Amino acid sequence: MTPETYLPDKKKDPMLLVPLYEHPAERPEAWERLIRGADRLHSVVLNPGSGPGAARDERFASVAERLREAGVPVLGYVDTDYGRRPHAAVVQDLLRHRDWYAADGAFLDQAAADPELLPHYGRLTVAARAAGARTLVLNHGAHPHPGYVELADLLVTFEGPWDAYRAAGAPPPWTADHPAQRFCHLVYGVPPGEIAARLAGALAAQRGAGVHCAVPGNGPHPWGTLPYALETAG
Repeated sequence: MTPETYLPDKKKDPMLLVPLYEHPAERPEAWERLIRGADRLHSVVLNPGSGPGAARDERFASVAERLREAGVPVLGYVDTDYGRRPHAAVVQDLLRHRDWYAADGAFLDQAAADPELLPHYGRLTVAARAAGARTLVLNHGAHPHPGYVELADLLVTFEGPWDAYRAAGAPPPWTADHPAQRFCHLVYGVPPGEIAARLAGALAAQRGAGVHCAVPGNGPHPWGTLPYALETAG
């Protein structure tokens, strides 16, 4: 059965991890839709300035508080630069997210995928837990060495455009040893409309990802848009 013919019931669609990289003052309606869609959300990535920013931003603090009150984990965005960023700089960002926005999770972006850096990411995940991260996400953007699955609650094993996602092959066999809720796919450039959005969810489910986000945004800043289901929410 192809994904085009397998369009699952909405109640069975993967949960949404949403990286909304827009300031609440500039896109207040998008943040309102995000908060209203709390029951569909796995988590939300908070990214005030390619990380926590240089100082606490009251508007981001406000939306983070409202998301937590709605039961949605708030993940502080931290760039790891594929293992090149110093440990101390990553930890500083983790602590700022905790202290400024009460983030209860961490989204470690540009995570390396090769086994040689497993010890480095092991130390980072220990630091993230010590900083209060109850939900820890590693964004590899591709399937990493299987050893990484032991470090985090969720691995992002695909990030890329819609055409590449549709053409992607089956996941590696080792992923079948773990629940779908341990894997996430992030897709941008998805055509607008319910059919494409449902197809994206079907592909994620078929490929063993219990969490996903598929947005219409494209270009250098695709994560300024919401998934179709949230964009059209009342």
